[in-house]
Amino acid sequence: MSPAASPQSFRLAGVIGWPVAQSRSPVLHGHWLSQYGIRGAYLPLPVQPDRLPDAIRGLPALGFSGCNVTIPHKPGVLKLVDRVDPVAARIGAVNTVVVQDDGTLSGFNTDAYGFLASLRDARPDFRAGTGPIVILGAGGAARAVAVALLDDGATDIRLTNRTQDRAQELARIDPSRIHVIDWARRHDALDGAALVVNSTSQGMVGYPPLDLSLDALPATAMVSDIVYNPLETELLAAARRRGNAAVDGLGMLLHQAVPAFEAFYGVRPNVSKALRQAVAATL
Repeated sequence: MSPAASPQSFRLAGVIGWPVAQSRSPVLHGHWLSQYGIRGAYLPLPVQPDRLPDAIRGLPALGFSGCNVTIPHKPGVLKLVDRVDPVAARIGAVNTVVVQDDGTLSGFNTDAYGFLASLRDARPDFRAGTGPIVILGAGGAARAVAVALLDDGATDIRLTNRTQDRAQELARIDPSRIHVIDWARRHDALDGAALVVNSTSQGMVGYPPLDLSLDALPATAMVSDIVYNPLETELLAAARRRGNAAVDGLGMLLHQAVPAFEAFYGVRPNVSKALRQAVAATL
């Protein structure tokens, strides 16, 4: 990514979604704008699906440096930008649009970066190739997680999802390293794993908890849940009780914003304890 202007000029960015009121992006970008004394603004931009092409193509005319993209628009933006970063193409979704100096639009996906960075907050020496990895779920978040881990050297990803057809579709990213496990065998899939990732909505506020026994999981394994509301899901609480390192979903949210903020405002921000507290206070 490259910023479209110097940080001294007024910079305008935002997050596009439908709905968008639930997004924490304005809070975290606003925190950084204040911290670094940047002249700029970051706005929530509610855009109905049928107006998405107009909104994305209108960014340069409105003077935006770019925008983030949240549900349900991430896949649709792929076809609306002038160029797509290879990582975003493999994930099949764009979460960051950058307006270039010539007015063209570049699409990126920073979720993979954010996920790996959150793991390394908990364990700086983490490398995906150190052992088998179990991913639960096969939606857009799971695709970002899988690409991140593959690019970090994962050799054995055990993917399980309630709908096996969807899991098989995701496994096509790299069939030699992603192996689909039947949902009924998800408990056994944890045997010998170095990392377990819940990328489903189970455990989120308003959803049932994830039904997963950790009995077969080694005590040395990490457990990651991309859910951040609540911060401590039942899965993470169970992991901590048995001594496993637990990584909540807030870190992924914060870290995925770092390269986007740098592209929009020309400053590489820091994910600090104060930022985490500011965003957590809104949950």
